[in-house]
Amino acid sequence: MQLLDSIKQKAISHDKTIVLPEALEERTLKAADVILSEGIARIILLGNNESIKEMAGQHGLQSIEKATIIDPVTFEEKDFYADMLYELRKHKGLTKDEALKLVEDPLYLATLLIKNGVADGEVAGAMNATGDVLRPAFQIVKTLPGISVVSGAFIMIMKEKHWGEDGILVFADCAVHPDPDAKELAEIAVMTAHTTKAIAGIEPRVAMLSFSTKGSAKHPMVDKVSEATNMARDKEPGLLIDGEMQADAAIVEAIGKKKAPDSPIAGKANVLVFPSLESGNIGYKLVQRLAGAEAVGPVLQGMAAPINDLSRGCSVEDIVNLVAITVNQAAGK
Repeated sequence: MQLLDSIKQKAISHDKTIVLPEALEERTLKAADVILSEGIARIILLGNNESIKEMAGQHGLQSIEKATIIDPVTFEEKDFYADMLYELRKHKGLTKDEALKLVEDPLYLATLLIKNGVADGEVAGAMNATGDVLRPAFQIVKTLPGISVVSGAFIMIMKEKHWGEDGILVFADCAVHPDPDAKELAEIAVMTAHTTKAIAGIEPRVAMLSFSTKGSAKHPMVDKVSEATNMARDKEPGLLIDGEMQADAAIVEAIGKKKAPDSPIAGKANVLVFPSLESGNIGYKLVQRLAGAEAVGPVLQGMAAPINDLSRGCSVEDIVNLVAITVNQAAGK
């Protein structure tokens, strides 16, 4: 895809370091080889050095020698990172012995490396559940200042180029937060706009979706979206955003002109913010399956550093793409 090629090229220019805590997972190691051979990112692999090199040799992965390999069990700086974790979590009752044990967990060490500035981002999830990937992220890296919610955006690459921005739309939240309140929905809108600019390289025009357009229906669910729209404007005054708005008014110009003639983005939206995870997840899957769109993501947003979660059914290409996206997130942070 043209967009993905562009994302990779931008990643090469940023020269960021991404940590992969699942180095002994075959697809991850193969993806690391591609990333290193193409110069998409510098890579830190977490796992046993000999096992990683043996697996690389079995699959003919010659570029793995360019990676930095850290064995969490024998890591010479393990005590330093255990002390860091202890200081971060002692108020929650974590002991020093427990911290030392957790540092041997690649998912914890990965986030500590990010916290210490050694790595710029992390990609995991090929062999770990989402909860296991995000738990240390929430505990160590935490959310951005002024952001209380993590959400998941999908970059939708449409076959028909008249949608969104030359066929590119960004949907959120489709992956994380089930029922955001107005404040959280506003944060999701702002973060999705940032994701759109940093990764897709386009100026965001954000539609806050509902079953009502500009007061055509009255309901507390509509009020939430309208309130969130105003909060997002206050949070980021320069953002092109409008709502509440029905999906057809957001993306079809003729309908947008009829339903919201004074709107700066009606009929021209390239970012769609759904009022709930239920609607967002259903929406992106319908567009993916019925319109044959390429759905890239989820891209997690709202964390203080980019940490992205893979599907356990991911391909090598999926991992390469998500690492490139993570690099661009880090550069645009």
